[in-house]
Amino acid sequence: MHLDIWLLLGATLVLCAIIAVRLSHKAGLPTLLAYMGLGLFIGESGPLHIQFDNAELAETLGLAALVLILYEGGITTDWRRMRPSVPSAISVSTIGTLISIGVVALAAMWLVGMDWRPAFLLGAVLAPTDAAAVFSVLRRLPLPSRLMGLLEGESGFNDAPVVIIVVTLSAHSAAPNLAELLGVMVYELAAGAVIGIAIGWLGAQGLRRVALPASGLYPIAVLSLSVGSYGAASLLHASGFLAVYVSAVVLGNARLPHRPATRGFAEGVGWLAQIGLFVMLGLLADPGDLPGQIAPALIIGFVLLLVARPVSVGLSTIGFNLTWGEKIFTSWAGLRGAVPIVLATIPMVAEVASADRLFAIVFNIVVLFTLLQGPTLPLVARWCRLEGDEQARELDVEAAPLEELHADLLEVRIPADSMLSGVEIFELRLPPGASVTLVVRDGSSFVPEPTTPLQSGDTLLVVTTDSVREAAERRLRAVSRKGRLAGWFGETGA
Repeated sequence: MHLDIWLLLGATLVLCAIIAVRLSHKAGLPTLLAYMGLGLFIGESGPLHIQFDNAELAETLGLAALVLILYEGGITTDWRRMRPSVPSAISVSTIGTLISIGVVALAAMWLVGMDWRPAFLLGAVLAPTDAAAVFSVLRRLPLPSRLMGLLEGESGFNDAPVVIIVVTLSAHSAAPNLAELLGVMVYELAAGAVIGIAIGWLGAQGLRRVALPASGLYPIAVLSLSVGSYGAASLLHASGFLAVYVSAVVLGNARLPHRPATRGFAEGVGWLAQIGLFVMLGLLADPGDLPGQIAPALIIGFVLLLVARPVSVGLSTIGFNLTWGEKIFTSWAGLRGAVPIVLATIPMVAEVASADRLFAIVFNIVVLFTLLQGPTLPLVARWCRLEGDEQARELDVEAAPLEELHADLLEVRIPADSMLSGVEIFELRLPPGASVTLVVRDGSSFVPEPTTPLQSGDTLLVVTTDSVREAAERRLRAVSRKGRLAGWFGETGA
């Protein structure tokens, strides 16, 4: 009977959370507010009176959920868009994070009266932006591609150094050796990145060469590789969070078989992790403790938003040619969400003095400033005169292996601005062993003739042998970029 009740309650909560996604999407708010509201509603002060005060379990489940959220963020990240912004994202997520920690910690000591240890813990906990919030809100805005790459990269990279700092401060009551702490951070970040790249690349090579018997196994394999990279990095005392994000970026951009299914599965896992995480954090929060910490939360929150974040972004992006509008928007778009609240459970588990107060302050800041920043992002983007600069879309090619025929079936979608439009089938000059077997246009399909002209919006099914698949893809991409004379223009489709 207990299992039946819990299954019914869990299904009802998930359905309510899905409805909340729709409502928060229209309001321009991250969904975390609705999820945490559900947690508070069913908690000990709500009608269901569910009591949950196990900070250690919350820390464990929270960190596991963050792994899944980073995995989803990496899988859905467009590397071509993010690649030019990687240096600036690394700078903001390391140098900028350290600057933000220092500014917030000093403000907490001077304005709120905290001791140095909880003050620096508060600064560290609030330093990282939240991947779930950034991905769910900012991807709906027409922003310059390098700015989107910066914000997405920062939210994926900055969890790793902050976790190291929070764990160190929680475990030691004395001031840490800064040189030693910096050395540990450099090693863990570098090793985590290397492990993530290695596992992602090796996994992609294996999945592209081994035809699995069911398409549903590919998403599970990709998830296992990303989560496995976290475990491998942690065993080597490296950054597991960076490893899982980097491996997911590599796998998500590796043109794996059944990539739409893999991406859809990752998004589903990410949503489920967010729902479970935020509802759990709402359960963990004590509604009786929150009102008393609203005043310090507002003080620290405005210091973070108006001083620490702008100063950290301004100093850490020197030399990266960002406009003042882009820097202002980057400062305002530093959304906080699950990450700070989960990190705030680490001092609670370590029984650090004032840890409960710190958790309540962080919870209030996340709720109040998400309400302030989330809905105003489109307005700030207009004030900063930011517009999307998406270049011509690359050709989208998906593949499914035909193991018994030693061939692949490529699904090619022709975007609106592709120069494939108007090109006749014979002008593609695909290598021997590759052929366009079917064209889907306006909901109907037909077998094309050599003189059939292609149109924007068409979907092509191309059968190619294993040996010429790469050459066929390169030729299709080349024609998409430069048209039927792509070779004459020197375009190779790389």
